[in-house]
Amino acid sequence: MIIYGTNPVLEALKAGRVKTLRVSERAGGRLDEVVALAARAGVIAKRVTPAELDRAARGGVHQGVVADLVEREQFDVADLVDGAKAVPLLIVLDGVEDPHNVGAILRTVDAAGGDGVIRQSRHAAPLDGAAAKASAGAVSHVKVADVVNIARALEELKARGVWTVGLAGEADKSLEDIDLTMPTALVLGAEGAGLRRLVRETCDLLASIPIEGHVQSLNVSVAAGVALFEAKRQRRMRARMANGV
Repeated sequence: MIIYGTNPVLEALKAGRVKTLRVSERAGGRLDEVVALAARAGVIAKRVTPAELDRAARGGVHQGVVADLVEREQFDVADLVDGAKAVPLLIVLDGVEDPHNVGAILRTVDAAGGDGVIRQSRHAAPLDGAAAKASAGAVSHVKVADVVNIARALEELKARGVWTVGLAGEADKSLEDIDLTMPTALVLGAEGAGLRRLVRETCDLLASIPIEGHVQSLNVSVAAGVALFEAKRQRRMRARMANGV
């Protein structure tokens, strides 16, 4: 698995996932930070030409560094629910395949303190290259469970006490009116197609994001961010009320 770019590589080094490291001969700036962290982690940084980095990154913007990673740890639905830091908050991706969107969603899950992402293995963007770059390194920290069937994964979540909330623009209920302080999995479909019929029907609830502008849709990664931080807002308010603040 190959990743590139200073932030993704730095985060992979912090997570102990870097196996080999190639760095531009023209080091300096943040590349020196990468080399220093690699040395502390016991990873040798091999100096190579820009042309070799271009080939390794397959045309991606590598910023002078490319890393080969050990295989990521495999997780399933139960791991994500049981390993939640507090009340589970998960993202389920139904057919979201664009690596830039997947990477941006991973970055937002990490920022919001979410407990992981569930996606279908047959329609999954590789978590290297462009996805890793778009995640700004979050790919090394967010747990991802690849499943065979999204609808069955939703049924398993429900059996484990997690409410499944599908985001759909035409839904009658607003996301603001749904209690997201409960164990929650937010389900997002691909741009354009949205949630598939069976996935939509399997969700406990459907909710829309209130939009007041002329464009009546959001990029899927933006929608994920809005939903995650609405859940965090509600949970902070609940905690304050419980503490009498």
